[in-house]
Amino acid sequence: MAHEVDVQWMGKMQFNALVNGHTIIMDGPEKVGGENNGPIPKPFVLTALAGCTGMDVAAILRKAEKNPYEFEMKVIGEISKKAPIEYIAVHVIYDFKGTAENKEASLHAVTASQEQYCGVSSMLKKALPVTWEVNYNGTQIFNNKKEIVAELN
Repeated sequence: MAHEVDVQWMGKMQFNALVNGHTIIMDGPEKVGGENNGPIPKPFVLTALAGCTGMDVAAILRKAEKNPYEFEMKVIGEISKKAPIEYIAVHVIYDFKGTAENKEASLHAVTASQEQYCGVSSMLKKALPVTWEVNYNGTQIFNNKKEIVAELN
């Protein structure tokens, strides 16, 4: 099995990608010759990570019947200062709101996604540090960023 994406140049800096029957527009800002009709391509790596791990977490929690009231993520990609401009580290912040009885299940779901299931995270970890933290009802309950940074130094 393979995934395939068809991409067509639309002029200037715009490309349209057909992904599973859905069109995604990528474009550059005006300062580089684009028309800013869509995001630049690099953040799609962060988007793919968020979608992959988020779907894992949602599926794990649904199966355990421990659905949160709210679930949001922020993915931060630190970029290099020299060309080629690339991500040198990625940090995922998981924010949950829910009942106290679902807190442990939320942490378990994130850990299972990051350590077993998320293929995008697994690929990225081969190239750069991927760290994460889990917040539940506004309180941080896990953060492995400090551990990873200490290992790198």
